[in-house]
Amino acid sequence: MGVPKRRMSKQKKRQRRGANWKIEAPKLVECPQCHVLTVPHQVCAGCGYYKGKEIVAK
Repeated sequence: MGVPKRRMSKQKKRQRRGANWKIEAPKLVECPQCHVLTVPHQVCAGCGYYKGKEIVAK
């Protein structure tokens, strides 16, 4: 089993852990009713439709 030869410094440990903190842009899909970009699985902010049904009257 592999055993570390030297103790990992605080700086190296933080660099390794902090390397995976990335900001990701939200995924957007086009609404089939009004063709506005919206977040998937959410009611469309432009027309109020979700899966072909009007959920919120606009």
